[in-house]
Amino acid sequence: SPLVFFQEQEETELEAAQRKVAELEAELGPEHLDLAKPLMAVLRIHYRQAQYGKAEEVGRQVLAIREKALGPEHSDVATSLNNLAVFLMLQGSYTEAQPLYERSLAMYEKSRGPDHPEVAGSLNNLAELLRSQGSYAEARPLHERALAIREKALGPDHLEVAGSLNNLALLLHAQGSYAEARPLYERSLAIRKKSHGPEHPNVGESLNNLAALLKTQGSNAEAR
Repeated sequence: SPLVFFQEQEETELEAAQRKVAELEAELGPEHLDLAKPLMAVLRIHYRQAQYGKAEEVGRQVLAIREKALGPEHSDVATSLNNLAVFLMLQGSYTEAQPLYERSLAMYEKSRGPDHPEVAGSLNNLAELLRSQGSYAEARPLHERALAIREKALGPDHLEVAGSLNNLALLLHAQGSYAEARPLYERSLAIRKKSHGPEHPNVGESLNNLAALLKTQGSNAEAR
């Protein structure tokens, strides 16, 4: 009978990333700042695989390393706080996520200035958390400020502007402010179509949101 060749199973991307962390940890110790980068590689793989609990665990490790090495006010600590809040929110832990978003926002405002795109990102995330909890009145000024910052810093046709327009429109839609929401959905859709082409999932999201609004308004012919 022919010989059977047993091939060693190749390392997965996650296993390779975890091995790098383990090797570096053995060399430098568990709290060294150089561990943050390879840990972030592990975190991103967990996030892509929708393993949010595992991503949260690694996110806490990165946050602890950065806080100890860089101090509690460093912008990399703000990024870690934001990331951790994202993973908590994805798991439905809104109460735990909110103060992390708030602390991250305050730190970005202090280190980057009040009109920086990273501040807009923080405002957007906090506003989305508030919107998902039904706190529309609190969320609206945050979304409006995020949109204004992005338009000024990135230009009116940037994809992040489209994201802000869409999120503000979703909020207005939920509040029943249909006439205010519609032009924002339409502008967001136009930017996304121009940047991505008509087949992109984000274009589909914008079309669905606009169609849902038109249906709510009773414009069924337009929604089809």
